[in-house]
Amino acid sequence: MALLVIASCQLMVVLDITIVNIALPDIQRSLDFSTTSLAWVVNAYTLTFGGLLLLGGRTGDILGRRRMFVCGVLLFVLASLLGGLAQNEGQLLAARALQGVGGAIASPTALSLVSTTFREGPERNRAFGVFAGVSAGGGAIGLLAGGVLVEWLNWRWVLFVNVPIGLLIALATPRYIRESERHPGNFDIAGALTATAGMVLLVYGFIRAAQEGWRDAFTLASFAAAVVLLVVFVLIEKRSRQPITPLHMFADRNRAGTYGIMLCLAAAIFGMFFFLTLFTQNVLNFSPLATGFAFLPVSAVIALGAGLASRFLPVYGPKPFMVGGAILAAAGLAWLTLTDVHSTYAGSVLGPMLVFSLGMGMEFVSLTLMALSNVPTPETGAASGLLNATQQVGGSLGLSILVTTFGTASTNEAEKQVPRFLAQATPAERLVFARTGVLPGSWGDEVLTAGVSAAFVVAAIFAVLAAVIAVVVIQVRPSDLERLKGGQPMP
Repeated sequence: MALLVIASCQLMVVLDITIVNIALPDIQRSLDFSTTSLAWVVNAYTLTFGGLLLLGGRTGDILGRRRMFVCGVLLFVLASLLGGLAQNEGQLLAARALQGVGGAIASPTALSLVSTTFREGPERNRAFGVFAGVSAGGGAIGLLAGGVLVEWLNWRWVLFVNVPIGLLIALATPRYIRESERHPGNFDIAGALTATAGMVLLVYGFIRAAQEGWRDAFTLASFAAAVVLLVVFVLIEKRSRQPITPLHMFADRNRAGTYGIMLCLAAAIFGMFFFLTLFTQNVLNFSPLATGFAFLPVSAVIALGAGLASRFLPVYGPKPFMVGGAILAAAGLAWLTLTDVHSTYAGSVLGPMLVFSLGMGMEFVSLTLMALSNVPTPETGAASGLLNATQQVGGSLGLSILVTTFGTASTNEAEKQVPRFLAQATPAERLVFARTGVLPGSWGDEVLTAGVSAAFVVAAIFAVLAAVIAVVVIQVRPSDLERLKGGQPMP
């Protein structure tokens, strides 16, 4: 029951990253969002979530993990209710940002509670397997749930649905989860703010570059300010007695390598969901509900990969799964680069999506175990917060890079397709194109597909980089294998 409560919370938090995606067109029509500002319905959540995860993990260490877990869940519930009731753009964006704050408290404390609730060895391995499977598969479940709620009810229910689930989790937590030991200390507010602001500006720079170009003054200013803030963050952490991110964690090569791998793979999985959603709805003409069902196999295969990894980790160690999982992810993404306007779901999307999902399921269990291996109990909150932050920030940053790649490739393809369209278009079609600037039908599909294919090339490179890091950096010692088996570490 403790694992069910913890995993349900993680599912709710991770699911909310993607469940809103399918509702975006309805949100735009309902609240009069512009196309540019609509992107912030997603970004307001992911950036506050990723940026404040480090502080969220620290609150659990200092104030008690169960207590902060419940507080995070209740804040998430309140923000979801406010978002569902929003009547204008500002109210919805503020609610989404508040959701991110609640998720940033609940998610790292949930991962820490796995470490403190379950005994080291097979029991904890299985618990991490469930937690990692939920973390990796929640995105696909969110797309399905979003499709069902939008098609059968309306967009507000993608937010309202969190309210009863969150309340049940908050009520069940005191009954099934014991409070952790508190470790008095101070909050590194300056570190949290500089890290969050720096990453927000870095992601904003990439997003703006996709829209305005790399020579745009605001783009360059965003990158410059992000670099300054992130340098200040490192200096603050070095001088702080109780830093939000203990920099000595990066001295362990396995942990540093794990964070690097997570950074790369998060970019790949965010890109896979985002661009396949565009492709299935705009090129294959799937409805929101059909799109959700199209992604359903992802969750099943991720769970399969996570189960295999958690079962055989004590025998082979995490490195083979870290290397093999990244290679499978890269292979699936490389396969997706072959999609074109004539592709079908069964023939061109399902196969590579399953290969990618199997690799990601193997990866998330291995990465979770390695990130928390040999971490002192007082710092498990910081370690889990850093792993989650790496996933969210890597996903946001990677997606912004992929969107930039998509925009460049789409523009280049549009330059080829516009003359072909104008040569065949009727006067009425030319008039519509002159007013909207959007290519219709097969011409528009060619442009979108070219951009999606280019984005998958870069996503595959991210996955290959993850495999290289796993091969070169990760070293599994005999003591690590002994610990995974539930025994005492060897000298």
